[in-house]
Amino acid sequence: GVHGGFAADVPMHDRLLARRGDPDETMRRYDIDSLDNRDPALIEQLTRVILRPGRRYFRSRVTGLDRIPAGKGLYVGNHSGGMMTVDSFLFFGEVFEARGMGDMPYGLGHEVAIQVPGIHQVVVPLGAVRASHENALRVFAREQKVMVYPGGDVDNQRPYRHRNRIVFGGRTGYIRLALRAGVPIIPVVCAGGHETLIILDDMRWAARLFRTGRWLRLNAIPVNLSVPWGLTVGPVFPFLPLPSRILMEVLEPIAFERTGEEAADDAGYVRQCADRVEGAMQATLDRLAEERRQLGLRARLRRAVNNVR
Repeated sequence: GVHGGFAADVPMHDRLLARRGDPDETMRRYDIDSLDNRDPALIEQLTRVILRPGRRYFRSRVTGLDRIPAGKGLYVGNHSGGMMTVDSFLFFGEVFEARGMGDMPYGLGHEVAIQVPGIHQVVVPLGAVRASHENALRVFAREQKVMVYPGGDVDNQRPYRHRNRIVFGGRTGYIRLALRAGVPIIPVVCAGGHETLIILDDMRWAARLFRTGRWLRLNAIPVNLSVPWGLTVGPVFPFLPLPSRILMEVLEPIAFERTGEEAADDAGYVRQCADRVEGAMQATLDRLAEERRQLGLRARLRRAVNNVR
């Protein structure tokens, strides 16, 4: 049989070399609704190549991986770092190293973002699929996990002054999905990822004025300061992420008393569940942000003492 353009009996390592060496394969297009694009060999190699240097560069730490339950579930994260979202790659790498492919999530991605040439050929083999309830339910049917960032662009393009806020913009589709499927929500909170570039303002008023949400599916038009581009307007990619300390924590899974279609259609109950999830995530983000501040103070104190010596 043939799978994703390769004979099914071709070893994963050879498939990875083929993707890297064949120009046509390098720019291939995937079906973004297929669940069969993930390449464990590529995931393993990227984990080796990215995770250890990333840990050092971002002084990253991920805790709570032992809280991840077996079977299907919905990871829910805050979205940081503009178009680069380096914390996502660090989290996926840590999950793969600690838990293996079984707990690696499929990522529900903005259909425009995951089809950008260059991004598409990386994120889809890592497990990105078009964001839809239908695709998520198909993943759950396989007893596997999904990752969602409910805030989308209003979260990952939020201003620097809101870097320590959970900004989901009132969106509750992720709650309705969890209730409909009867799966637990596994909150994943990141502090520091939104300091890898500086977003001065999100100009959501301009997005509304020019209706970019309709024709570009962009609800924010950020004003950025990044390396090496300096001051720019609009989502910026690629850029050199600043070496911000990144702390992440996986919280205890949240299971809801009521599930099913009736619960998912109850707007008041959905809002109550969303408040519970977002409240737990904001409390954790507050704690992690304070821990980052204390670690920064200690590091500056050590440098000052060393300079005196």
